[in-house]
Amino acid sequence: MLISSNFDSGNIETVDLNDTSNVRLRIRRDNKSDFFQWFHFRASGVQDILCRFVIENAADAAYADGWIGYNVCASYDRENWFRIPTDYSDGQLVWEFEADQDSLYFAYFAPYSMERHADLIADVAASPLARTHVLGHTLDGQDMDLVEVGHGPDGRKAIWLIARQHPGETMAEWWMEGAFDFLLDEDNPVARALLDKAHFYIVPNMNPDGSRRGNLRTNAAGANLNREWRDATMENSPEVYLVRRKMQETGVDFHLDVHGDEDLPYNFIAGFEGVPSVTERQLKLLDTYQSLLCDMSPDFQREHGYPVDAPGTSDLRKCTDYVAETFGALSMTLEMPFKDNANLPDADWGWSPERCRHLAHACLAALAQMVDEL
Repeated sequence: MLISSNFDSGNIETVDLNDTSNVRLRIRRDNKSDFFQWFHFRASGVQDILCRFVIENAADAAYADGWIGYNVCASYDRENWFRIPTDYSDGQLVWEFEADQDSLYFAYFAPYSMERHADLIADVAASPLARTHVLGHTLDGQDMDLVEVGHGPDGRKAIWLIARQHPGETMAEWWMEGAFDFLLDEDNPVARALLDKAHFYIVPNMNPDGSRRGNLRTNAAGANLNREWRDATMENSPEVYLVRRKMQETGVDFHLDVHGDEDLPYNFIAGFEGVPSVTERQLKLLDTYQSLLCDMSPDFQREHGYPVDAPGTSDLRKCTDYVAETFGALSMTLEMPFKDNANLPDADWGWSPERCRHLAHACLAALAQMVDEL
């Protein structure tokens, strides 16, 4: 048996491979940070061998409680990611599996590599509805891609969609695939009507460096980008600095920051209720959007989520709060689970790339219902 992770978004450290009934592993920490939880590796030489994998440092992960009720993702072809029953006990994450093929990939969630990101940008660029731009470069020299969608009359609403501030939250870029599928389908009448009233600015991956490095939460400087919005610099968080500068140029009427949550097995939205200048109009828009999304998708709910910030207690270093305060916009964080949607569980696939794409369709259909109110 061999274990490898020296590839785009790979992350694992080998402790002991001598016994396939006790393959001992550890997750590598994010660079310049204590965060870790994302893992992605390949096990080869495993066909017809019952292997037991043990991640020994799971208890020290950033969100250790997130392992409870979690099942690991696995794939032979790196396209279809199924779930394997997984146990978290005595501070270790453990699963067993007998592979039908010589090699098998495991990951915290279905990975979204920078190569797939490059393919996504190339595919989108072929649409007559889209224009692609590079806002600048990351600390590792990667492109910061922005996609504009829509060519229509002046005066349209400025809609911003961003994803993967935290690179290990790969479900966010799978969601982006669904968003592009929806918006660029010229036979979709809802999308066509929406693009008559809205112009989209889309950043499918806010953290290319962390994505390639296999980080959970930080960029190449060890910065958590979702704590950089108030004070972003080109030295520490160029990703946020460049996007924020573009937002100041375009303005923002609607903003959705797409994330994943390690602990809660639900899809939900976190708002901006605690920002200093919050208005009744903003709060009404927030309520309307969530109500519409509940109607659009049974995968979305409002019962479970984060506690609402008390008035005046928001953290303007966070993206959603910063955008709501700076632009007076409807600004939200969409959270999706690493586990499964407990309201509609699927034992074989869990929360999956396909379901992320479908939720994106619902999110945009809900926006289409209320775009005139923004």
